[in-house]
Amino acid sequence: MATDPPSGGRLRAAPIALAGAALIALAALGLRLLGGAEAEPPAKANAAAGQAESAGEMVAGLTERLRQDPDNHEGWFLLGMALRGSERFAEAGQAFRRAMELAPRNADYTAYLGEMLILAADTPPPEAERLFRRALELQPGNAQARYYLATLRDLRGDHRGAVDDLLALLREAPAGAPWEPQVRGAVTAIARQNDIDLAGRLPPPRSAPAAATAAIPGPTPEQMAAASAIPPSRQDEMVRGMVDRLAARLRQNPRDADGWIRLMRSRMVLREPAAAAEALRSALAAYADDPPTQARLRQAAGELAVPAA
Repeated sequence: MATDPPSGGRLRAAPIALAGAALIALAALGLRLLGGAEAEPPAKANAAAGQAESAGEMVAGLTERLRQDPDNHEGWFLLGMALRGSERFAEAGQAFRRAMELAPRNADYTAYLGEMLILAADTPPPEAERLFRRALELQPGNAQARYYLATLRDLRGDHRGAVDDLLALLREAPAGAPWEPQVRGAVTAIARQNDIDLAGRLPPPRSAPAAATAAIPGPTPEQMAAASAIPPSRQDEMVRGMVDRLAARLRQNPRDADGWIRLMRSRMVLREPAAAAEALRSALAAYADDPPTQARLRQAAGELAVPAA
């Protein structure tokens, strides 16, 4: 996300920090998850070069795997995330577009494509706004779409409207949302540069509850490099270990809808539809007294192609 408002005709924005910890972990190990070959370890003399090499190997491995399995929408999404992390925005957009074509009702694929169109262009193309509005139709409240629509509103000169939209997004942010500081920085920058008074309007930061922080931890750069260097069988063990730990935490703290969705996604990426369906059943049972959350869980399961519980 942007921390400064746009100026002139150029929308200055950095990618929004929306990926959940489980998805980050799976993307970091995406090569192995999709059946790629073992990679060589990156150069140890230069950590930055090693990380770039590891990312390049992951992109190459995912690309090769998708040549063999071109209709794997999760694979195209992982490729898009890997390219996005390397700031190869135009190529990431192509990958997200393919994922969206294969799974047109997935709001994430739609919103990420819109983001890449913005980041790859000097001037936001009209298609980007249409994609964000479509993402909101598929998933009302989608934070990524709401942020960029507010940013486009600011770019058109409606600074107060953009501030109002971003403040609404902050007020509705779940505790511990990774994008909350970026939205806060953007709204304060727009207000400051356009003499808009925020007194009494900016909600205080909200820390994440214990249940949310108990999800799969995102890997450090060292862990990502190590993941590309160890034998494939050990990579499988690492991924399954992380997913199993998430499942165990959800058994102890089942009132974590985002955690159940991450677990369902993880199981489907691992080609374990029966386990994904079991996760859905457990999630629905945990929210037996909460029909709106059950509806959200069923919607997510449908987007992930989880077998009906």
